[in-house]
Amino acid sequence: MNWTIIIIATAILLVIAIIIGVTLALGAKYLAVKEDTRVSDVTNMLPGLNCGGCGSAGCHQFAEKLVSGEVQVSGCRPSKPEVKTAIEAYLKEHQQKS
Repeated sequence: MNWTIIIIATAILLVIAIIIGVTLALGAKYLAVKEDTRVSDVTNMLPGLNCGGCGSAGCHQFAEKLVSGEVQVSGCRPSKPEVKTAIEAYLKEHQQKS
C-alpha cells in the first residue's frame, strides 16, 4: 500500500474542509438576517391561538403587522383588554427610531 497517496488525499480533503468551514462561518456572520426583537416580544404577548380572526395567517404575522404599523391591536379579537393595553404600551415605549 502506498501511504504517500493516502496522506496527500487526506491533506487535500482537510484543506477543502477548512475552506468550506471558513466560507460557511463568514457567510453566517455577514449574511445573517436580523429579526426585529419587538416582533417576537409582541408574538409572546398575543394569545397564540393562530385563529385568523384578525385576517392574518397567525399570531406571528399579526405581530409583524402590528410592529410595522399596518394594523391596530384591536384587530386581535381573542386578546383580553388588558393584554391589548399592554401591547399598545410596549409598542409605544419601543418605537423604532428612524
